[in-house]
Amino acid sequence: MISVCIATYNGERYVTKQLLSILAQLSEYDEVIISDDRSTDNTVAVIKEIKDRRISVTVNEYRSGPVGNFEKALKRAKGEYIFLADQDDIWLPGKVNSVLPLLHNYDLVLTDCIVINENNELIMPSFFEFRKSQPGFWRNLYRNSYMGCCMAFKRTILTYTLPFPDEVHMHDWWIGLLVEVNGSVYFHNQPLINYVRHGSNASPTGESGYGALRRLRNRYYLLTNLLWRSISL
Repeated sequence: MISVCIATYNGERYVTKQLLSILAQLSEYDEVIISDDRSTDNTVAVIKEIKDRRISVTVNEYRSGPVGNFEKALKRAKGEYIFLADQDDIWLPGKVNSVLPLLHNYDLVLTDCIVINENNELIMPSFFEFRKSQPGFWRNLYRNSYMGCCMAFKRTILTYTLPFPDEVHMHDWWIGLLVEVNGSVYFHNQPLINYVRHGSNASPTGESGYGALRRLRNRYYLLTNLLWRSISL
């Protein structure tokens, strides 16, 4: 069984296209878990219009932010394999069929993506090439390549990646580095989503606009929490 976990917030303009691109690749036994962070637009209503029994959407009682919102979705997931997805991207055909066999051999798979704007115009054909993406703990602590929208992993990693520490500012970076230490990762060079940049989304790796001091602090919090979590395992 596959669980696709999506955290939504004010995504009414994009979420339908994304959900349709995902549902077309799932079996009748899979699920799409959506946690909405109290959207102020019609995101939830737009999702419910699709009327697919595989979709389960809940609205948070209080705003949780991206990290907390994804944690809520992950805690509801039942699948053996979990795919993360953002509300505003598009899955390319064959994503699930390409990634699922890799998950039989690796705990986490990170795939490449094509970066486009909201008018479907190409920004870059390969995020991996732009980012010089490669596995490795220290490499990704210094220059993170772990984007949640390109990640899929075995359910078993949730035993040591959840809960997310309060001090960690991006869940995907935390997950990727923890699996680098405690599991196995695979960087798949095939682009399998259109990653849509429209000015309202978070930065590709969650640090856009941060100064040098904030970037150092982010890595300090990551390292200290990774150390304590690894010791406790």
